[in-house]
Amino acid sequence: YVRSPKLVFASAFPGRLGAIKIMLADKGQELKVVLVSMEEWQQGDLKATCVFGQMPKFEDGDLVLFQSNAILRHLGRNHGAYGKDSREASLIDMMNDGVEDLRSKYIKLIYQEYDTGKQAYLKDLPNSLCKFETFMAKTNSGFLVGKELSFADYNLFDLLLNHLVLCPKSLDNFPKLNDLVKKMSARPKVRALLDSEAFKKIPINGNGKQ
Repeated sequence: YVRSPKLVFASAFPGRLGAIKIMLADKGQELKVVLVSMEEWQQGDLKATCVFGQMPKFEDGDLVLFQSNAILRHLGRNHGAYGKDSREASLIDMMNDGVEDLRSKYIKLIYQEYDTGKQAYLKDLPNSLCKFETFMAKTNSGFLVGKELSFADYNLFDLLLNHLVLCPKSLDNFPKLNDLVKKMSARPKVRALLDSEAFKKIPINGNGKQ
């Protein structure tokens, strides 16, 4: 797996760019990121080439993919991050869907309700986080499923980092999730990425709210 994939992203919608970059960095893979301005996106030429009229666009050799989670699953399959068997793969899919449910709530807060709904969101957040905490307590491996990292762990890690910016105390009552963040952050290639100026320049959210 020697080629360097390319990810074309609209700068106003960073979305899962973090999860994708973190996963590939941890696997020792280069990723060329092309950030498209909102002005360029609104011109419509690039949008017309996207299957669903949405970014990101992921190019891996002659394979072109759209839809963020399709990209994550593709990377999981190609980098040994999709479980040891079909049973684990199914559980990883389930947990990643759970991550996406929480991400959808987070996105709604950031783009629609930040000024009026932040306190209510933070009050309800433990009800979402406890589901992951309980499931991880059952696996007792430090990961969501099995004994190895999966693409769902990278996705969850990225989202938890966003929540720690939103509220630094958000994981105080969730030792399993807190340990996951510490463990992932300590991985040398992940740490190097998180500390890089290029990564820091990418906005967490397109509207500047975090």
